[in-house]
Amino acid sequence: MTAPLTVLAPVTGVVVALAEVDDPVFSAELVGPGLAIEPVRGPVSEVLAPVAGRIAKMHAHAFVVQGEDGRAVLVHLGINTVQLEGEGFTLHAAEGDDVALGQVLVSWDPAAVEAGGRSPVVPVVGLDAGPDHIARLVEPGDEVAAGTPLITWG
Repeated sequence: MTAPLTVLAPVTGVVVALAEVDDPVFSAELVGPGLAIEPVRGPVSEVLAPVAGRIAKMHAHAFVVQGEDGRAVLVHLGINTVQLEGEGFTLHAAEGDDVALGQVLVSWDPAAVEAGGRSPVVPVVGLDAGPDHIARLVEPGDEVAAGTPLITWG
């Protein structure tokens, strides 16, 4: 049996249920269960690694960190932000890098994303996890700081 994996909040903000995210892939949990965070608006926000592991995928607007046990966590910075083609995002790590828990991976400006007509909400998803394998450590409406335990994956 694999030990439970604690997934940290990658950004500071207010917790939102995935069902409330305005994107059918996330709201229907098609890629996996989790939570989302409505990020605080500020000049520039740092995005932290939610788990320790290797970056399996790295795009400006989204990344996947895979732990040693094979479980992978997706962090998606905003909805439809792929259309920005990386503009407004600064990467601090690359695909294939080993990263520490809480390491800064991306800097971005959620207010600029919102000003461009897109939602800056940040889904945090246990890829391919069964819905009964993810437990919330916080509830929708709760405020979380980046680095706060968000969910456990048992």
